[in-house]
Amino acid sequence: MMVGIAGTPGTGKTALGDELARRGERVVRVAETVGPFVVDEVDGVREVDEEAWSAAFEPVDGYVEGGLAHLLPCDRLVILRCRPDELERRLNARGYPPAKVRENVEAEALDVVLCEALERHPPDRVLEIETTDRPVGETADLVAAFVAGREPPSHGRIDFSGYLVVGP
Repeated sequence: MMVGIAGTPGTGKTALGDELARRGERVVRVAETVGPFVVDEVDGVREVDEEAWSAAFEPVDGYVEGGLAHLLPCDRLVILRCRPDELERRLNARGYPPAKVRENVEAEALDVVLCEALERHPPDRVLEIETTDRPVGETADLVAAFVAGREPPSHGRIDFSGYLVVGP
């Protein structure tokens, strides 16, 4: 079974992948698979030919972690979410350019990754998890329960639209 772990940058995908790997699970990192499909790179941000990458991706038995995982034909999909003010803090701490911080914070407030995921995946295969204040071990436990069928699919209950800023 291939389980995708997706979300906006800064929502906790890498930390969750690390925790799952520590627990003995196979974790494939999207960032390590896109190299041949990078078409441009600006300010350290790689632009990927997403269609070519997803078409060439060989399914795995395990977890696929990364911002594009929701584009793959996963058996189950986990979307990680983070409150936009905290996400902004995390991305600034990583040294993201201000325009990229704003773009990602707005994407999180607008549910962009979840919407894209639901265009490709049946709702009964998607679990959305709010990670802002949740310890990574607890998130990993929820994911394991979802994969085992002990945690039902759930999405659409997280609303960060109040964080959107109307122009001047």
